[in-house]
Amino acid sequence: MDEHYFTPSPATDDRRHPLRVRLAGQDLDLVSSASVFSGHGLDKATAVLLARLDEVTEPPADGDILDLGCGWGPIALTAALLHPEARVWAVDVSERARALTAENARRAGLENITVLAPEEVPADLALDAIWSNPPIRIGKSALHELLREWTARLRPTGTAALVVGKNLGADPLARWLGEQLPERTVAKVASAKGFRILEIGPEDQLAA
Repeated sequence: MDEHYFTPSPATDDRRHPLRVRLAGQDLDLVSSASVFSGHGLDKATAVLLARLDEVTEPPADGDILDLGCGWGPIALTAALLHPEARVWAVDVSERARALTAENARRAGLENITVLAPEEVPADLALDAIWSNPPIRIGKSALHELLREWTARLRPTGTAALVVGKNLGADPLARWLGEQLPERTVAKVASAKGFRILEIGPEDQLAA
């Protein structure tokens, strides 16, 4: 298991390196480091999610969007670029990941991203959207606890888009989410390159 999944302060050297990546149609000169998830660039799952955002529910233009497990920041940066009036919350247990996301937001000229540790997120924050490549490899029990905690912050009209590998349990996770959130629909809205994008719908969808 990679250290970044469970270590708030990685012990490996923080050797930063330049990272040029295209997000939301823009070429960005960013920075990454060792012991951060997919530090060399976009991982396949995140790339699938970002390429298929047109198939998930559009959040309000001025809403609150959470990137859960932000790493060096590709999902948070994309959300901020696509929704410049939104408040984007980038959350990660890794101190190094948070520092990189904050630096990359600065490099991209983005001022609508707030980078926090999970315990620093305001208790009264209600979310319009969660976009996440969740840390599946932390184990089922820890993953379930994580998703219960953060999906509970969704507004009644809020939605969540999660990208999960089919071979890493996307379909069982979708069933579990459906059992945990009976007031919402949980559906596979896209599938590509061995990954599923699962969307948790708004509460009012069932009543519509």
